[in-house]
Amino acid sequence: MEPNTKNLIKKIPKEVSYVTKQLQEAGFEAYLVGGCVRDLLMERTPKDWDVTTNAKPEQIIALFEKTVYENTFGTVGVHVSRLTSNQEVSQETLEPRNSNLEPNFIIVEVTPYRLESNYTDFRHPDEVKFSDKLEDDLKRRDFTVNAMAYGHDGKLTDIFSGVKDIKDKVIRAVGDADERFSEDALRMLRAVRFSVQLDFSISHESMESILKNSELIKKVSAERIRDEFVKIIMSPNPSAGILMLHKFNLLKNIIPELEEGIKVEQLGEHIYDVWDHLLHALQHAADKNWPLEVRLSALFHDIGKPKTRRFDATKAGGKGKYTFYGHEVVGARMAKKILERLKFSKKEIELVEKLVRNHMFFSDTELITLSAVRRIIAKVGKENIWTLMNVRECDRVGMKKKEAPYRLRKYFAMIEEALRDPISVGQLKVDGEFMIKELGIKPGPRMGFILHALLEEVLEDPTKNTVEYLKDKILELNKLSDMDLRALGEKAKEVKEELEEEEVEKLHTKHGVRK
Repeated sequence: MEPNTKNLIKKIPKEVSYVTKQLQEAGFEAYLVGGCVRDLLMERTPKDWDVTTNAKPEQIIALFEKTVYENTFGTVGVHVSRLTSNQEVSQETLEPRNSNLEPNFIIVEVTPYRLESNYTDFRHPDEVKFSDKLEDDLKRRDFTVNAMAYGHDGKLTDIFSGVKDIKDKVIRAVGDADERFSEDALRMLRAVRFSVQLDFSISHESMESILKNSELIKKVSAERIRDEFVKIIMSPNPSAGILMLHKFNLLKNIIPELEEGIKVEQLGEHIYDVWDHLLHALQHAADKNWPLEVRLSALFHDIGKPKTRRFDATKAGGKGKYTFYGHEVVGARMAKKILERLKFSKKEIELVEKLVRNHMFFSDTELITLSAVRRIIAKVGKENIWTLMNVRECDRVGMKKKEAPYRLRKYFAMIEEALRDPISVGQLKVDGEFMIKELGIKPGPRMGFILHALLEEVLEDPTKNTVEYLKDKILELNKLSDMDLRALGEKAKEVKEELEEEEVEKLHTKHGVRK
């Protein structure tokens, strides 16, 4: 039974309908095509809107006020200002109201119908040939679920049974799979990406073809591979994506270093080998909806273990144990090389390298001191310390699938304590230099006692922390004898320490840990 596609019209933004309407009123055909049609049928919100037409690039450009045409494939980007629900589209609304605010307009990509041509480099067509037939354009597309066209009249053109494959949740190549993957080898990665994004399986024919043609992925540029890899990593089920890349012999041509962890036992606290451990860690990051850098760090954090694995017969009471000394250092270097090879940004590479290098810091809470925690915060940066903890959590969960154990809670408490602004005389609006220059007080023990006495007053009443009040109070305290001033200062230090203890106790209670 064919779906009722008439009701999809109201889900199409006015800006997009304006583009198709302009083309049709000029005497051309115009259809929504590709992923946006698939998403509409699946009741998902399309991220991009693509239009196909029998108009040629110069004819498309002539119809619209603002366009961008910078590629060799015939695609014209039409800029249309975003509209309110009751605003009608006209040529006057095409220019963005403020060119500095990108959200004020959307870009609708319009591409002429195209014919098949040879792909001698397995990446790009040797030449672009335009067609006058919609069918020619649809049959050159990658997968059946992306090879449907939707007209302004609500009619769906589905000559390759994309609707059925959506219903059956299958990714199937259009026509001959070998031809599709030979035309553009990146489509093999796209098959995996769509599978994990949509929770679809890949058809048997397409899987067989990927296995046969997997070596062709070497012909694809690193940038294009990176973009698809990122989409796999950012999907709801990235561990399944990495597993598919491995089974289809694609991973060995992209990140062979990951496969070194297969069947590399760890023992000890680990119930998985290195490979499965990394997949579980990555999946936990996805389940938490954590950002790309955390997911990449989770995937790579133990990638150095196979190279550093040694068997120490003296460990575990003479039974022997595997060690991986320095795997975080080796792994950080490996992660850096992998990300550089895939052309990730310098910022992304530096952060992932830093997270992998330091993920072992929180290994034994009995030995970790607050000063050591402060050093690691200084090393990775305050802005990254909780990100590092997320990576550590992925590591812990990847060992035994136990989320947020006591050890993790203690890490959290120690970090909050280290990040907490200490109660100190440095919080006062005056300091020793002020007392020397402005009030003529000589450096020495008396100065310290005065400052602690002032701090006690300010902690009791923060409104007193003004230069005017403290100046008068200093002059008053300076009249006291050394003995009286010492007693006052020592009492103030005791009060400060008690308050600090209370704050720390609150942090430990918050995280459910013992001091």
